[in-house]
Amino acid sequence: MLETLVQGVLLGGLYTLFALGQSLMFGVMRLTNTAQGDFIILGAFAVIAGVSLTGDAAPWLVALAVLPVAFGFGYALQRYVLNGTLGKDPLPSLVVTFGLSIVIQNLLLELFSADPRAIETGGLNTQGIALGDAMSLGVLPLIVLAIAVGATGALQWLFACTALGRSFRAVSDDREIAELMGLNAKKVYALATAIAFVLIAVAGALQGMRTTVSPSDGPLLLLFAFEAVIIGGMGSFWGTLAGAMILGVTQQIGFRLDPGWGIWFGHIVFLIVLVLRPQGLFPKTRG
Repeated sequence: MLETLVQGVLLGGLYTLFALGQSLMFGVMRLTNTAQGDFIILGAFAVIAGVSLTGDAAPWLVALAVLPVAFGFGYALQRYVLNGTLGKDPLPSLVVTFGLSIVIQNLLLELFSADPRAIETGGLNTQGIALGDAMSLGVLPLIVLAIAVGATGALQWLFACTALGRSFRAVSDDREIAELMGLNAKKVYALATAIAFVLIAVAGALQGMRTTVSPSDGPLLLLFAFEAVIIGGMGSFWGTLAGAMILGVTQQIGFRLDPGWGIWFGHIVFLIVLVLRPQGLFPKTRG
């Protein structure tokens, strides 16, 4: 059982990275990105393509090179596409991001076919640290967990302690008043999405290093991200981390009981939280 809990926490680290971008975009703009999972897969394939084009370049270096591209792409997407969908009615943003999801899936199918691919890490994804005779922790999952906790803390610090974070909070609380005080809400939204897309690219690269990815994987990753955000609390970064951990541990317990029950157990916990506490286990905090 201890091994199951530890493996669940490690899996929760990956789910945290899937969900942080979603939590950020909802917290600032009240925008639910239904293409979140497909953008994660797009990030993974961007690294795969970069490694193929550069030959023997280290995947970590290629992943780092993808991050500024993801930042610019996210900024442009929000500034010139998604800003026009924002308003009291959430339907336009849902429709547009759903359309983007379909476009990304078909584009990746055209470019890479439906064959699963992975980012070669030189055996890092199979290395482990032995803890006694009965337990071994994977090196790559530990790296993923460390990045997830660091990213969560960095986002919370950004929101609580920086001028940019105050701008995010201002336009989130009352866009009209924030604009009267001199803020350009559209630029602030674009910066928030740019940061979210950096997190999405990190999640995609690590997912591609951890396992194989295919163009059709996006909807499942979106579901994991959405469940983690709902369990933890919409817009709460530490809540997202906690929700991802709960989801990961629950799935691992299900897998322990029966190989076919893992993902289903996670769905059950999600539904229980949604019914009993729809605001999430950890309401949004800014401090």
